[in-house]
Amino acid sequence: MNLAALIVTGDPALADGLLRLAAAADAHAEVAYGADEARAAWTWPSLILVGADSAQDVASAGLQRRPGVVLVTGDATSDAYRLAVEAGARDVALLPDHEDWLINAFAAAGEPESGWATTLCVVGSRGGAGASVLATALGLAAAGQGLRTLLVDADPYGGGVDLMLGLEEHEGVRWHDLAERRGRLSSATLRETLPRSGDLSVLSWRRGEPVPVSDDAVSSLVDAAVRGFDLVVVDVPRYPGDVGRAALRSADTTLLLVPAEVRATVAADGLAATLRRDTADVRLVVQGPAPGGLTADAVTRALDLPSAGTFERDRRLPAAIDEGDLARACRRGPLTEFCSTILADLALQPYAYREEAA
Repeated sequence: MNLAALIVTGDPALADGLLRLAAAADAHAEVAYGADEARAAWTWPSLILVGADSAQDVASAGLQRRPGVVLVTGDATSDAYRLAVEAGARDVALLPDHEDWLINAFAAAGEPESGWATTLCVVGSRGGAGASVLATALGLAAAGQGLRTLLVDADPYGGGVDLMLGLEEHEGVRWHDLAERRGRLSSATLRETLPRSGDLSVLSWRRGEPVPVSDDAVSSLVDAAVRGFDLVVVDVPRYPGDVGRAALRSADTTLLLVPAEVRATVAADGLAATLRRDTADVRLVVQGPAPGGLTADAVTRALDLPSAGTFERDRRLPAAIDEGDLARACRRGPLTEFCSTILADLALQPYAYREEAA
């Protein structure tokens, strides 16, 4: 594991406390019990935490000035700030007041940025339009291309996208477990704890009554998702709630799925106006067949939205969904071909490739 942080202190209690915070952030930290011991690793980690007891020692050692040095102290006195300047620290962390800040700093140090995920939201113009199926199929197609993909279920009353994939019995984190989360969430921890199938990770809801999810928890999840995945696909209900609105605000593109029906098209007109309050790029997806002969071009003209394409409903899918075997049904068919076209237009790069390029 790469060294995320170096703790420089001769105080065992301070060292233990900071190591505890590093563990909470899932970041690898080591302790140097003096400036001489710290010298060899001084330039490696993103974060250096210097205890107030060792600040003078660090200042006298002539170590290279560098970013990411923080003085950790229990007293916010003028002497502490003087020591910070002399030791080359750019920040001062006061314990125990700044424990949350330090956990975030550890987490950030443990995850050098190598790019951001693309976020797609999928919304249906009416109930039963198939938005959850489209979102899941996009996730499956992306994972099948080697893209590290997160499928997020933003509909607490939708029955759970994990059911369509046969993952409902798999151990792992659901929204209920993250509902009160605060602070930075490690994307590596998120990937390791979510139910998944291959490169597709799924965040859904537990059975029973949904729990309210705090704004801090939603922000933490969105931040971890875009740091740790290539593609984030969010199944957003027509009445999005706090989770859905946060997803829409972070979306690069929102796909509005409209069956080729008059009522669905009329409903989509009002829904599109609502979506634009939270997301800028709304694109139309028309699903056939049209029971009354309404064409995809007519739907597109009526809604005046940029088109992301069309596809025909696959009659095999309802049975596959009931059996929790949507993955098998999506190996071929019109929906799979449509998803491949969407992904080709996005021209995504796998996470591993971005890490190497960085």
